[in-house]
Amino acid sequence: MTLLTRINALLDATTTPLVACAHCDLPCGVYDPAQARLEAQAVKACMEKYNASTDNDFKVRATFIKEERAELVKHHLWVLWTDYFKVEHLKEFPNLHDLFWMATKSAGEAKKTNDVNVADRLLSEIDAIAELFWATKK
Repeated sequence: MTLLTRINALLDATTTPLVACAHCDLPCGVYDPAQARLEAQAVKACMEKYNASTDNDFKVRATFIKEERAELVKHHLWVLWTDYFKVEHLKEFPNLHDLFWMATKSAGEAKKTNDVNVADRLLSEIDAIAELFWATKK
């Protein structure tokens, strides 16, 4: 057994392997803007519940969940933008980058506020992306 083999065996036995995260382990081809929309609906619902409550503990929990869901909106939008849409889609829909940029910005803004108007704007932006997405599926 070589010294390098011994060192690798020791490292394998004493270290925790790194975890790699991805949309999926292989290019599955399964994409749908509905994932982002569902999370955005949860963002809006958390805002509404926050605004209707007088319980400070509940408000803290609602804020945490809202921020978590807004981050998931951004994740699902990024997966669509970077993995699904291609150069030919951008040629067909020149406003595609702007739509994604605005939607991800709105998702980020939703993390910082409980203004339901922000959530409504986010849902509208996701709907505009979905319209283009389904147009590419024809």
